[in-house]
Amino acid sequence: MKFLFFGDVVGKIGRKAIAKIIPELKAEYQPDFVIANAENIAHGTGFTRNTLEELMAAGVDFFTSGNHAFNKPEAEEILSASDAKIIRPANYPVGVAGPDYRIFPVGSRNILLINLMGRVFIREQFDDPFRKLDEILNKVDLKKISGIIVDFHTEATSEQNALGWYADGRVTAVLGTHTHVPTADNRILPQGTAFISDIGMVGAQDSIIGFGKEQIIRNFLNQTGNVFEVPENGQVQVNAVLVEFDPKTKLAGNIQRVDKFVLI
Repeated sequence: MKFLFFGDVVGKIGRKAIAKIIPELKAEYQPDFVIANAENIAHGTGFTRNTLEELMAAGVDFFTSGNHAFNKPEAEEILSASDAKIIRPANYPVGVAGPDYRIFPVGSRNILLINLMGRVFIREQFDDPFRKLDEILNKVDLKKISGIIVDFHTEATSEQNALGWYADGRVTAVLGTHTHVPTADNRILPQGTAFISDIGMVGAQDSIIGFGKEQIIRNFLNQTGNVFEVPENGQVQVNAVLVEFDPKTKLAGNIQRVDKFVLI
């Protein structure tokens, strides 16, 4: 089986780029399913029902998120729905809306999708992602699962690497999101887990991690906490990974970067 996983999609320009590029990527790579990180899809922060539906219409099957999961008022209701196509990080404190993980069908097979938050350099106080991963893997009947995908939403590549090695051989893939900066360390770890520190983003190329350059530079200069704007048009960098895996073993055979540019 094969799947495409897009890094953080930033704003309307990112959503338009996904809609424009997905037909080309599906024709070229023929993935069995498509996942995207959606924590920035609604004008750069959070998600809404409309923005998720827009990306599903474009061809994305399922979504992960991150520390901005609850930035929009409707997020709690969306995440609590039994048929939700998006998950929040599993290591939010107990009692937060939304399930710890989702199992979704792809043909006759089931895929386990897990979203975790890192804790290094993160303002919020999340639970331990390592032990949360163990808890989920111990809870799920893995005999009925053909693939296990982990989106680890982190600031620090050291923490990302640590979870990759910790999970090696137990999950199909540990894929990093959050920094919006693509890394070149995609590889198959010794026990068969696909790994990358950060997929990157789907956002404006001439930007600072998908946001307007001027506002962010001004904030660094003045420390005034400006509201960041998302560019409306221009060239968009599309960062994704394609992972191939054996549904019998749940282990990966290949992970490759998929990097494209789209003019919006």
